[in-house]
Amino acid sequence: MSGLQRGLGWLAVASLTAGIVMALGVAPREATQGNVQRIMYVHVPAILIAYLAFAVVLVASVIYLWRRAAGADRLAHASAEVGVVFTGINIATGSIWGKPTWGTWWTWDARLTSASIMFVIYLGYLLLRAMIEDRERGARFAAVLGIVAALDIPLVHFSVYWWRTLHQPSTLLRPGPAPMDPTFVVALTINLVAFALLYAYFLARRVRLLEREEQVLA
Repeated sequence: MSGLQRGLGWLAVASLTAGIVMALGVAPREATQGNVQRIMYVHVPAILIAYLAFAVVLVASVIYLWRRAAGADRLAHASAEVGVVFTGINIATGSIWGKPTWGTWWTWDARLTSASIMFVIYLGYLLLRAMIEDRERGARFAAVLGIVAALDIPLVHFSVYWWRTLHQPSTLLRPGPAPMDPTFVVALTINLVAFALLYAYFLARRVRLLEREEQVLA
């Protein structure tokens, strides 16, 4: 592991620690939902970083199809893996949050359904790569799917505005200012930065591992 990756890892740990302190010790208890609302500090950053990860898949896939750059393919592959992990975290924490708030672990709400479809699509992306033995052919097919799959990202994000849904509107990346106490916003922003750093660390590590795997198999 390079010094840069090691430094990125420690920075992610420090940011996550600061995020936990802000979420559990500094941010006030939400008046309506109580302490269960603190799940937001994991739930929201997880989906926003998943969007970022899948946007990287989109860009890297376009570059691969255009230039046939092996590095772009590795970047897309690694980012999809990390994005699936963060989407899974978002869905799991959403279920935990939904039980005391909505009275059920799951409902076929527009946001939950579209997020689950996105999760399954990118799982299929990874399975497609694993099923095709010819690495170059698998990379081409995966790149096409990585581009098409990105169409679901705005569907997930704007589903709470396009359809009637139990899910509340987006806390961040919403039209107009977020109706939140500044302390909530600061705590959420710190956790978002922490998740972004964690994503960058995982991405760098996974890209390096994929490169080594290719060198071994070459």
